[in-house]
Amino acid sequence: MLDLTKLAVGGVCFVLAFILASLVEYWLHRLMHVSPRIGERHRDHHRRNEGQGVVWEFRDYVQGSCIAMFAMFFVSLEAGMGWFLGSLAYAAFSAYAHQLQHENPTKCFWMKMPVHYVHHKYGMWHHNFGLAVDWWDRVFGTYKPVEWLTEEETSQPERSYLQLRWW
Repeated sequence: MLDLTKLAVGGVCFVLAFILASLVEYWLHRLMHVSPRIGERHRDHHRRNEGQGVVWEFRDYVQGSCIAMFAMFFVSLEAGMGWFLGSLAYAAFSAYAHQLQHENPTKCFWMKMPVHYVHHKYGMWHHNFGLAVDWWDRVFGTYKPVEWLTEEETSQPERSYLQLRWW
């Protein structure tokens, strides 16, 4: 028999992990822009202006958060599963969104403006730090809207949501 309380605990932990992961990603990205030591690899990313592929982005996100992904198992199995799956889901979504914004930003339908694409295109060192979502830029006042959809984007050949670098 399905225990709705356990399912609810897992569901709440999934949602909380997903939201917290997006917040951590936002603040780490901001930190990369102010810390010479932490931001060294990130500055190279800005110079190249390309993602490393969905799989490799995902690997980096999971490696960086591996310990935190398992923390809730100390509370309960249900909390641990929800938290782990929410963290994993956000890592996969963020890796995909990051690569998509570098290669096909017009496909980021869940944001009015693909903030990471704009962050790179206009050299915004102090604005638009979100990778997969723009929530935290709006909350913390770093969202800077621009008219981003120019002929450069509209003249690109039509590609699907899956036509991007995976590795």
